[in-house]
Amino acid sequence: MRKISVSILIMSLLIFITSQLLVYSKDILNAVLFSLDIWQKSIFPSLFPFFVLSTILVEYGFVEFVGELFKPIMNYVFKCKGECAFILIMSLISGFPSSAKYTKELYNQGKITKEEASKILMFTHFSNPLFILGTVSLTFLNNKEVGLFVLIFHYLTNFIIGLLVRNYVPTKERNMRFDLKKAIISMHNKRISNNKTFGKILTNSLTEAVNTLLFVLGVVTFFLIITTIIDKNIHVNTYHQSIINGIFEMTQGLKYISLLDIPLKFKATLSVMILSFGGFSVHVQMIGILSDTKIRYLPFLTARLLHAAISALLLFFSFDYLIALL
Repeated sequence: MRKISVSILIMSLLIFITSQLLVYSKDILNAVLFSLDIWQKSIFPSLFPFFVLSTILVEYGFVEFVGELFKPIMNYVFKCKGECAFILIMSLISGFPSSAKYTKELYNQGKITKEEASKILMFTHFSNPLFILGTVSLTFLNNKEVGLFVLIFHYLTNFIIGLLVRNYVPTKERNMRFDLKKAIISMHNKRISNNKTFGKILTNSLTEAVNTLLFVLGVVTFFLIITTIIDKNIHVNTYHQSIINGIFEMTQGLKYISLLDIPLKFKATLSVMILSFGGFSVHVQMIGILSDTKIRYLPFLTARLLHAAISALLLFFSFDYLIALL
């Protein structure tokens, strides 16, 4: 009986959403166009080059190279394998949900275990720096310096979380010496052992990148539609509306926060909180990318809640001091 009730509830919800698509068709259309605009101007340009390049780098031994070079740092600081440095570096410069893609690549090649994959995902949730310094700083907050504060505390908290979870599945590697020669040899061995032609590697990387980005577009569009339906049916003040939207879809939440009539300090604090959590849209993107693996989602969710809380507190209590230094 309980299973039948769940089925009825799901079907009722789907029928309700379908009816809302018809009732608020104009608003839904605007939400879809907004998602396409975000994807075209921000997501695709910032992620596509890195998605293509990362696959090529993996095939030609870059993971082995940085793994040997950064093995001492990754082990002593985060108690991770040196190969995890590839995920950390690429995620820093490309932004989420790229960490899920890079983690999946290393997991599928057997370079890291599912436990190690879950651990590295906990502290490699970085928003694209160009998105923060461009869209968030100049478009939403209209203040370049405050946007830089958001970037610093968003990134800094990731490293704090990395230190907090360093004893979660600690690495068992013993030889932690820095060895450039060994790094070069490991990279070379990986390259010559690769039987794929460059054309094949490039084709695979392009296909994977486009498929992943189309999936991201679909998820962003879906959640923007959901937030539009919520806004039309749940009548709350603009403050609560921005929080609700940010929980579901990050960019929509940041946009609404920028329109609030509150001090810049609170706008920045709410912005870094939403960026650090990522919104369920980003979470679903990550789950989708990792769906055919055994990598756990719960550690990532726990880390994002900590990320949102710590980054917001750090920015809020240091905001006045930082402003005074300018």
